[in-house]
Amino acid sequence: MFPWPPWLAVFAAPAIGSVLGVLIARLPAGRPVVIGRSECSGCGRALSPFELVPILSYLGLGGRCRCRAAQIGPFHLAIEIAAMAVPLSALAAGQSGALLWAGSVLGWGLLALGWIDAETLTLPDALTLPLIPAGLAATWWLAPASLADHAIAAILGYAAFACLRLAWRAWRGIEAMGAADAKLMAVAGAWLGLAPLPDVVIGAGLAGLALAGALRLAGHAIGRETRLPFGPPLALAIWGAWLLSSFH
Repeated sequence: MFPWPPWLAVFAAPAIGSVLGVLIARLPAGRPVVIGRSECSGCGRALSPFELVPILSYLGLGGRCRCRAAQIGPFHLAIEIAAMAVPLSALAAGQSGALLWAGSVLGWGLLALGWIDAETLTLPDALTLPLIPAGLAATWWLAPASLADHAIAAILGYAAFACLRLAWRAWRGIEAMGAADAKLMAVAGAWLGLAPLPDVVIGAGLAGLALAGALRLAGHAIGRETRLPFGPPLALAIWGAWLLSSFH
């Protein structure tokens, strides 16, 4: 029996979300992630231990900086709550034990990648690439007989998107997607295997269309050369496919 109960993932999630917030804020900017103390985004002051307590510190301070009483943006609170939604949604899908913990690792990684891409139109290799061997390791752990299928799916998922990108660029002369999207598709293959990949592509496409429609309704001009992040729709489709995974 797996030794870590599922409720522990839920209680650990806000702390994980706090770490993800650091990655999201620092990684695209090239700032050090491991070294350096957390600081107030308003005044640059090093945060006290109390101010580092996920969710509760924000609520306890009323969303304001202790030194200047300036409003603190809701980013960290939002990412900590979103991190909690990962194991909670896995629990709602009937996952438990090792499956839930492995899936939470995937979900937290996808959350960070989708958030970064939404803000910067980049998917950092430092987060994307480790998820590929992590997916193969999770497959070996949970369903070792499927390891070859998942390895092939990772290769084909990457190759399909890479070829699509090159073909579209040759045909239309513009980039249909970033090179990193192909790597994220390799993540999908490593974690899900071959069979769910068409559903992931369809789901990501529909989510991308919904995003474009929402932006258009919000008054944003969407044209032929408008760059939209495909990472969030793809990450959402991968997570949805994981929740429906045949592992359980």
